Amino acid sequence: MSIHPRILLIVDDDPDDRNLFIAAVKEVEETMICIPADNGQQALELLNNKEIPLPDFIVLDLRMPRYSGKTCLSAIKADARLKDIPVFIYTTSNNVEESKELAQMGACHFMTKPGNADEIYYLVSFILGEPWHTYSNR
Repeated sequence: MSIHPRILLIVDDDPDDRNLFIAAVKEVEETMICIPADNGQQALELLNNKEIPLPDFIVLDLRMPRYSGKTCLSAIKADARLKDIPVFIYTTSNNVEESKELAQMGACHFMTKPGNADEIYYLVSFILGEPWHTYSNR
């Protein structure tokens, strides 16, 4: 019996932030497959491509060109095929009201982008270590 590697979709328009997050993921779980997307529109195209397996997790920046993270989250949670995938908001914002709204929309967790690599590794460990699929959807 083979165990399939888990898949993470990271959606962020900042390539440095995206690459730093992917490096942290690989440090924590080297078999994890990381699929990058530059914006929400590209993420939705990837998620709707039936030839690509669905990710186990989606990490979504909030402020991006084309489709914002909020627009992308709304589309994911409205799609029966995608709605159960845990989505984590990863952003420079620390707006409490915004985080509440995103939780009501179905985001699992709201994370402010950390200032150093140690904090990123901690966040990645947190995401990959929790049984998110067992949590009830909002």
